[in-house]
Amino acid sequence: MSLPTADGYLPGHGDPCFSVRHYDLALGYAVESNRLDGLAELQVEVLEPTRRLVLDLARLEVAKVRLDGAGLKRWSTRSHRLLLDLADEVDAGTTLTLTVRYSGRPRPLAARHLGEAGWEELTDGVIVAGQPHGAPTWFPCNDRPDDKASYRIAVTAPTGYHVVANGVLASRTRSGSTVTWAFEQEAPMATYLATVQVGRYRNWGTQRTGSGVPVRVFAPDDLDVEAHEAAFGRQVEMVETFERLFGPYPFPAYGVVVTGDDLEIPLESQSLSTFGRNLVRGDWDATRLVAHELAHQWFGNAVTLRHWRDIWLHEGFACYSEWLWSEESGQASTEQRARRKWEGLEEKPQDLLLTDPGPELMFDDRVYKRGALALHTLRVEAGDEPFFDLLRSWVAEHRDGSVTTEQFLAHASQSTALDVEELLHPWLHETELPPFPE
Repeated sequence: MSLPTADGYLPGHGDPCFSVRHYDLALGYAVESNRLDGLAELQVEVLEPTRRLVLDLARLEVAKVRLDGAGLKRWSTRSHRLLLDLADEVDAGTTLTLTVRYSGRPRPLAARHLGEAGWEELTDGVIVAGQPHGAPTWFPCNDRPDDKASYRIAVTAPTGYHVVANGVLASRTRSGSTVTWAFEQEAPMATYLATVQVGRYRNWGTQRTGSGVPVRVFAPDDLDVEAHEAAFGRQVEMVETFERLFGPYPFPAYGVVVTGDDLEIPLESQSLSTFGRNLVRGDWDATRLVAHELAHQWFGNAVTLRHWRDIWLHEGFACYSEWLWSEESGQASTEQRARRKWEGLEEKPQDLLLTDPGPELMFDDRVYKRGALALHTLRVEAGDEPFFDLLRSWVAEHRDGSVTTEQFLAHASQSTALDVEELLHPWLHETELPPFPE
């Protein structure tokens, strides 16, 4: 019997017949041996009649499965999936509690066109880079972007290590040579945005925005103070700028982790971003990434795509936010940044369809820049006040939800009294680069 796929961009992930409403994860981790012992309790709602539930769990050994709310005939594992065959068909609306005990040595999962993602060892610690297919490397899940749930993540690690995960730290309890860190993420979160970071970090201090949002940086003791200040010294101002432009920051707190290792790119996760030591600098190529990852808290985390083909709704918005911060911070104007990137796109192949780039191109730089230029086109045509009004109302209306390009176009048209679908059609639905918006 074939296994389900919820999104064509990510074959072999996700089951559309059910949704997880809450994940409760209790993890024990031994850094030296990369040994993970997990107990996951999932609150599940059935969405359509079914005799089978299929979860994603890669390269970890399942020891025990319990299902409350329906009879479990048998369970098995196949192709990085956990299959639950039910004794009888269950109806839509049925709620179940699924408990899975599992263990093993987690490692990243490779996917065609997308490379590796997931639980990854550092020189002394761990990062989890979940986007887009890495969540199953460390917990059983329904790995599809439109299935958002609340989380409790408790991680027991050796003393001397600092654990950071999504949400708010609810408790920290020492027992002998280990410490258990428990985090609560009440806002609904897609599986790929869930993360755990383990390292020899300390809190470099807590700052608060004018609206009261705590902003923290967790980094090694030996991080250069001047580099830290150059990279993150204006982060509170950055949050306040984006709150003015996009609406209130959507989560209780924001955190940044700086790993002791170098990283090729920063990592996005809900309420948290992760940077390698090599990215902690004060030049534009580094600080724009700080703005980019922060903007994802609004566009990507609070408001999440329903299908991976609409990735421009995340990356185009975050890229445009870089240009907005550039102007706000006294550097090149948004128009100047936009024109330079348009000129760069002129020199690149004209074969990318923004609203359906395909999995091989979904993270292509042209998706980021072309998506940002589509937004700049809308801003030029609508004017500043209507444009930022529609961004704020877009986030407010769809916060905690999942969206499509069609929904954005309808919302923008209603907010601006423009035919936004016609205006942006060349940017979104044609491959040839449109003229620069004047």
